[in-house]
Amino acid sequence: MTSVARDVGVVIVAGGSSTRAGGSGAELKQFRWVAGKPTMLHSLQTFMARPDVVSVVCVLPREYAGDPPPWMFQCDVDRLMLSTGGRTRTESVSNGLEDLADEAAVVLIHDAARPLVGAETIDRVIAGVRSGTCTIAALPVVDTLKEVDEAGRIVRTVERERLWRAQTPQGFPREIIVRAHRDAKAARVTATDDAALCERLGIPVCVVRGSERAMKITDEADFARAEALYTLPE
Repeated sequence: MTSVARDVGVVIVAGGSSTRAGGSGAELKQFRWVAGKPTMLHSLQTFMARPDVVSVVCVLPREYAGDPPPWMFQCDVDRLMLSTGGRTRTESVSNGLEDLADEAAVVLIHDAARPLVGAETIDRVIAGVRSGTCTIAALPVVDTLKEVDEAGRIVRTVERERLWRAQTPQGFPREIIVRAHRDAKAARVTATDDAALCERLGIPVCVVRGSERAMKITDEADFARAEALYTLPE
């Protein structure tokens, strides 16, 4: 029987206020139930089920980091760490990186708002990182894209042939993503995803096929979409 290297560290980012999904004064979207369990618990248990994962760091809003929901402990607590979210997503990820186990040579960063990520997508991302390349899950753009001005008038049609929609997880050799975040902090740079921090340093990042099931829950209507996608294969 072939042994599996347990050297993958995962940072699940859930440090935001979720205002677009009714988070202001209401339950945070990463804590709301979808497809039978809290949104964040889906991906937490998915990563915890993997024998190659050495630790999972969940980055939570400050008010929850010291008093997390009890359902978070429905997993291997010996591999679970909790970290405190920052003012931006970039700062939250940086905080999570600091709490990863020393053995984590491969780092995956995943949005808690993508509860239905599947094992095959994760496998593809990890395989890319093990080959030495920063690798993210993504999907090719299939719709016709229009650039519009402030009045809503079409300026031009954007070529879509080489455009992809970035998803998570995004995977990196540990030393590369730590350096990218350290440099971003020094330059006071933030980004909407971690691949962009590597791109700004000229570090190559490749895409592998993601999944429509790995949609990001952003608005209220997305909960119903996630419920519908839950029954579909990856």
